Amino acid sequence: MRKIREILRLSQGEGLSRRQVARAAGVPPTTVADYLGRLAAAGLSWPLPDGMDDADLERRLFTRGDFPPQSQRPMPDWAAVHRELRRPSVTLQLLWMEHKERYPDGHQYTQFVHHYREWARHLDVVLRQEHRAGEKLFLDFAGETIAVVDPETGVEDPWELFVGVLGASNYTYAEACALRSCPSGSPPTCAASSSWAAVRRSSSPTT
Repeated sequence: MRKIREILRLSQGEGLSRRQVARAAGVPPTTVADYLGRLAAAGLSWPLPDGMDDADLERRLFTRGDFPPQSQRPMPDWAAVHRELRRPSVTLQLLWMEHKERYPDGHQYTQFVHHYREWARHLDVVLRQEHRAGEKLFLDFAGETIAVVDPETGVEDPWELFVGVLGASNYTYAEACALRSCPSGSPPTCAASSSWAAVRRSSSPTT
């Protein structure tokens, strides 16, 4: 579903730049530019005329010829998408926004995710691990650091997110801590271990 009305309100009603509108609406800047160009070509401005609903607005700005059939819309290289998802902080939404900026007529986010998951279903399973209940606790620091601001000094300090997961149940323990290079007996490790001391038999660092 297009966010036409919201984009127009933010741009002309609130006076935001195109990049600010793109971030607020969750669409590529090229989409914002396209909608604003169509608005000007249709002789419309914000606020819109009374009684004009979203369907009327869409009819004024778009014609059926503007939208290629699903089968003709450009498809990403799903193998490349899959590789990109292994990088820190990369998400399907980010990759979709990059795809839409390059191909404005491409699939919307819901279809993008659907096609990726359909592609991923056919990947070969390289390794399947089976875990007995309570047998193993996997420990690691997750992703990038978290910015923690001291409320008194205003100083920003990077913290790590420590995560422990039981192999069979995926039951998860998480704790933010200031130190990463700490021994196996560090406070977060001990806290996770003591939380499940009665149910786990071994601890396995994942790195």
